[in-house]
Amino acid sequence: MTYKKINLSKFATRISLSLILLCNHTYGASREVKSLPESSETIVSNIEINNPSLEDSIVSFGMKLLGTPYVGGGSSKVGFDCSGFVYYVFKHFKIQVPRSSSQFKNFGKEIPIESVRKGDILVFLSPTRNVIGHVGIVTDPKGKESDFIHASSGGEKKVIVTSLKKAGYTRRFVKAVRVL
Repeated sequence: MTYKKINLSKFATRISLSLILLCNHTYGASREVKSLPESSETIVSNIEINNPSLEDSIVSFGMKLLGTPYVGGGSSKVGFDCSGFVYYVFKHFKIQVPRSSSQFKNFGKEIPIESVRKGDILVFLSPTRNVIGHVGIVTDPKGKESDFIHASSGGEKKVIVTSLKKAGYTRRFVKAVRVL
């Protein structure tokens, strides 16, 4: 493997110019900054890549728990029920959500399914009763075909990713809520 020698002075200048450009864009400064060398744009995009959004971080953390067994009343890495899983994931980021799926009836800001984003929560009826009984976290927002991660008490009995277009979930879907 060969390493390219870096001119620290040029590197520092490029970083400074990138930050100035970013600050001017963010705070609406009226001063015009000349375009940066092409390699500076790479530095800016690398900064964005290494700084995921909270929504991405929530989904990524949840995905690390795939395969964790379903345990009724569970809210730890030993096992989860659906609301225990959502509670555990959001608690990791110091975001308070209900511990019981039924409490999601009046929780969060309801949003149209077409507007869901990663990290939003989907709320479902129980498979056996006409009450709120299941929740999951959106992983891939695609409106009525969004994917979500949840602790399934069905045949899988573990944390899985499912599509909202799956008939059992489409039929039971109640609403999407945003808590971020």
